Amino acid sequence: MQTGNPRHVTAFKVANEYSLTAAVLLELIQATVGRGARLRFKACGFSMCPFIRNEDVLTVAPLNGASPGLGDVVAFRRPDTGKLVIHRIVGKKGGSYLIKGDNALESDGLVTRAEIAARVVKVERDGRRVFIGLGPERRGVALLSRRNLHVPLLRFICRIYRPVLRRTAA
Repeated sequence: MQTGNPRHVTAFKVANEYSLTAAVLLELIQATVGRGARLRFKACGFSMCPFIRNEDVLTVAPLNGASPGLGDVVAFRRPDTGKLVIHRIVGKKGGSYLIKGDNALESDGLVTRAEIAARVVKVERDGRRVFIGLGPERRGVALLSRRNLHVPLLRFICRIYRPVLRRTAA
């Protein structure tokens, strides 16, 4: 599906899937959660690796009047570009939230509650649910991510456990 002007593509079909532009997806999220429903779609990008990967299936849900908390992964309209972004809350200052991608070096800056469209409540990868990153550990991930410490920590843990996993698999 495409609008009359090829510069303004809103969706395009590949195989049996439609891909939406970020602006259209943001409008769809806002309309869906505005009615109290959840929406599933594929993630696009690497800014939330390793917890959310490119092409993971995300489910977003309305906040239902609740305030998002430290570590929550939220869908929001980026104030400077107006584009849809899905990143983690890594801090709070006054009535605004400091938001940052887990794999990003810089934060997105402060975002108001009004700019947050939904909360990510489920991540699926290869048909299986991914639990790490959205559970109680999300607060620790947020604190480590805020200081860019989680990637070196994950590398260290992988170096320790990789030999152990290889021995148990053999």
